[in-house]
Amino acid sequence: MLLPALGNIGTNYVAPLVVAALVGRIAKDGRVSIGSTLPYILEFGGVLLLAEVLWRIGLHCLNRLDARGIEHLYVIGMDELFAKDAAFFHENFAGSLTKRVLSFASRFEEFIDTLTFDVVGSLVPLLFGSVVLWHYQPLLVVGLLTMIVLTSVCVAPLIRRRQALVDQREEAIARVSGHVADSLMNMDTVRAFAAEEREAAEHRSRVAQSRRLSLRSWDYGNLRIDTLVAPLSVLTNALGLLLAVALGGGNHGVEAVVVAFTYYSNATRIMFQFNQIYRRLESSMTEAAQFTELLLTPPTVIDPESPLPLPSLSGGRRAADIRFERVTFSHGGAQPLFEELDLAVPNGARIGLVGRSGGGKTTLTRLLLRMTDIDTGRILIGGQDISRLRQADLRSLIAYVPQDPAMFHRTLRQNIAFARPDATEAEIRRAAEAAHVTGFADTLPDGFDTMVGERGVKLSGGQRQRVALARAILRDAPILLLDEATSALDSESELLVQEALWRLMEGRTALVVAHRLSTVATMDRLVVLDRGRIVEQGTHQELLASEGAYAKLWQHQSGGFLDDAAAGADLH
Repeated sequence: MLLPALGNIGTNYVAPLVVAALVGRIAKDGRVSIGSTLPYILEFGGVLLLAEVLWRIGLHCLNRLDARGIEHLYVIGMDELFAKDAAFFHENFAGSLTKRVLSFASRFEEFIDTLTFDVVGSLVPLLFGSVVLWHYQPLLVVGLLTMIVLTSVCVAPLIRRRQALVDQREEAIARVSGHVADSLMNMDTVRAFAAEEREAAEHRSRVAQSRRLSLRSWDYGNLRIDTLVAPLSVLTNALGLLLAVALGGGNHGVEAVVVAFTYYSNATRIMFQFNQIYRRLESSMTEAAQFTELLLTPPTVIDPESPLPLPSLSGGRRAADIRFERVTFSHGGAQPLFEELDLAVPNGARIGLVGRSGGGKTTLTRLLLRMTDIDTGRILIGGQDISRLRQADLRSLIAYVPQDPAMFHRTLRQNIAFARPDATEAEIRRAAEAAHVTGFADTLPDGFDTMVGERGVKLSGGQRQRVALARAILRDAPILLLDEATSALDSESELLVQEALWRLMEGRTALVVAHRLSTVATMDRLVVLDRGRIVEQGTHQELLASEGAYAKLWQHQSGGFLDDAAAGADLH
């Protein structure tokens, strides 16, 4: 960082000293000759050559500092996001987060370059110049420092005001990024509701607001700060020349005048660029601050300081018992969904969770995955409290298939292998065949090497569910969590996939969420949930015979799905 500053000293401060000495020699001798000027010319050229060498070495080192710094910040940014809990991502736009984490790293280059070339590269030479001026006449230094301090005092309050405008500008830019990402990720919905013009109008409105705030911050710097600095810079130049001429530079005469004028001009150039330098620094720091602000609130789901080892599961880690003990949970300060909930899932049992929407079925699966923490009570796997396990260890015990499975913009093979990156090609193929993925994969242009598109847009809903099931099969975990895992399949495909699922459930503990009661009718036990309460549990035949809530739900099936309005009335 100092090498460019040393190069700047050579070019803008030492070289003028040589020129000033030459001018003083000419003024003293009253004549010019090759013999008398050649040493000065050689010295001048040597100084510039050395300054260039120092400058190039400095750039070489700075390039590596920038590259390593950006790499490090990219890693830190993603590590911090990976450490956040699910609630954090529910409250922030993916597009806004993407912009912030990328800017957090990419603006490091601009920040370091500005700091190196404009701040250190100006202040260190200015210090050198002050020492030289002190040698000629101490009052020259006093005059220069007085003007610099006066300029700083006048500009500081304006800069604080401008910082508030910059914060507003960057927030507006983040809102634009968030809306763009939100619209693009839901483009099919936008088109389905003929909302292109409405979304475009919203985009224009946000961009216009961003433009207004950007202009306000830029104009403030131009009309307020630069307008103030410009006359102060001119005054500083004039003062330097006046002092040099009036004081005569002691015994140095015209040499002191040349040096003083040159050094004061360099100082005023720094003063005049002060606003531009600060603008670049504040822009970089503001974007970095927008990301670091997200990190001020620590994640609520964290690993214990002294995690327990994975529980010893019976059956060679093929199954595990699960217990919810007096569990109380509420969503973000709302009324508790679960209050003192107790539920036992024996080792190797296949349990179906049924009930109308909002009953808490999916929430139970998310609590078991520890996507969010319970308020009170305990959740046990193999007799161990899951809050005492590392999150990665806990989730290694579980194969999860959500209702709306997420796909990465990667190949079909990579999406399946995401469950087990070290899986062999044969293992991936067997999992795909068991989930009936090969039925459509082999018809694709590139087969398993086909890119599925962002969020799997190139696949149908049923195809995405088959890929998610193939992941679960490949995962080979002792616990299965299936949340409407076959809801997007046609009847023929569902029968085929269910056969694979039954084989997969053998010797494993399974929790299966279903609206379509026929898909869980043969489970070992059914648990009927309504508004966080277990209202009934038993086998399909036992619940039908009891003629309770489940029997009424069964009667209200329409095309295999729950009629939620009627079912809700029966449950109450």
